[in-house]
Amino acid sequence: MELINLIFFPPTSMASSLSQTVLFSILLFLSLHQACAKRTHLNFYFHVTDVQANATDYGTIIVMDQALREGLDENSTLIGRVQGIQAAVGKDGSLETMFNFLFLNKQYNGSTLAIYGRAPLETTIERPVIGGTGKFRLSHGYSLAKPVILSATRLVYELDVYVWPLELKDD
Repeated sequence: MELINLIFFPPTSMASSLSQTVLFSILLFLSLHQACAKRTHLNFYFHVTDVQANATDYGTIIVMDQALREGLDENSTLIGRVQGIQAAVGKDGSLETMFNFLFLNKQYNGSTLAIYGRAPLETTIERPVIGGTGKFRLSHGYSLAKPVILSATRLVYELDVYVWPLELKDD
């Protein structure tokens, strides 16, 4: 126990000790907030209908605006759009993605989630949620995208997104 105290609270001046106490209190608060925060789980389908044959050629950059739908069927309810950029960065065909999920459905209308990360092909893709707006303001979390349909003309991924939004009172 004495070693832990020396590592985290080495003997120093009173001001430094106060700073460490404040820092420890902030870290404790953030840990408790994470443990008590309400998690939101979203499930939807990312439909890519204008697949480009050379989209995974090393160095290719694509700007996209694709559908987020409630179901696997391409005529299922539109709940939002995926807008962003992807670039083929790996010689193995993996992509670097920078997406905003723009929600158009009644519950989250106008809210967004920002997702960034590497997307290896033909496998479940895990990427971090790095923020959001509206109902998802200051969110953090992760997304899992599982390929469901992979063809030369159509791609569909099932997405499970887990976010911890900051609960704010309406202004």
